[in-house]
Amino acid sequence: MEKLLVVDNIQKYYGNKDNITKAIDNISFDVNDGDFIGIMGASGSGKTTLLNCISTIDNVSSGHIFLEDKDITQINDENIAKFRRENLGFIFQDFNLLDTLTVEENIALILTINKHNQQDIDNKVFELALKLGIEDILNKYPYQISGGQKQRCAVARAIVNNPRLILADEPTGSLGSKSARQLLDIMNDMNEKLKVTILMVTHDSFCASYCKKILFLKDGKIFNKIEKGDKTQKEFYNQILDVLSLLGGDFRDVR
Repeated sequence: MEKLLVVDNIQKYYGNKDNITKAIDNISFDVNDGDFIGIMGASGSGKTTLLNCISTIDNVSSGHIFLEDKDITQINDENIAKFRRENLGFIFQDFNLLDTLTVEENIALILTINKHNQQDIDNKVFELALKLGIEDILNKYPYQISGGQKQRCAVARAIVNNPRLILADEPTGSLGSKSARQLLDIMNDMNEKLKVTILMVTHDSFCASYCKKILFLKDGKIFNKIEKGDKTQKEFYNQILDVLSLLGGDFRDVR
């Protein structure tokens, strides 16, 4: 399969010379086009820092990250926002919707910023809303809808611009078990049917069982890697639990 993302021997330090913390310690891995990869690890293991470096929210201390053939660690500040808009989609635990905009306007925001034709924007937003089952709330504001509906809106906003890579940070963290399952089914369909590439940080073992591959981090390093392959979801879930029992830490299960 074609490599979409290459993380090459990256390190990330925080602090000053008197008090240095090494959050990421020589991590390398590849993400193929169409992958659905989970990143797991206890609090402080480096998983959110890793996601932030890939998303260009944070800078690496050393090493390189390539999206296709572009070294994203070398993008200057003037071009970073444009790069994110054109290549990355984000799904956050707390939704990050703008309360002053309707659901429709939240989903359409990136297309509006990129100055797409208004008719094309309207068509694409409605098409996505239909797929996600939120077409009847497009004129409502975030405070008027449920947490599950907010997260579906956030998913639509993340994929409306056909990004090369979706970055999800604990996407089920604020949801109950029913809404979490619905979101995971949506993300699975995005990956399987729309061929969206997803990199997801999660503490949740059941959530992780939807992925094709899992990277386990410990103390800023890759502790283990597993692939689903031909396993059933239940078999893969049990394998995840086996690794977590060795890894230790604060994990949960939305089921």
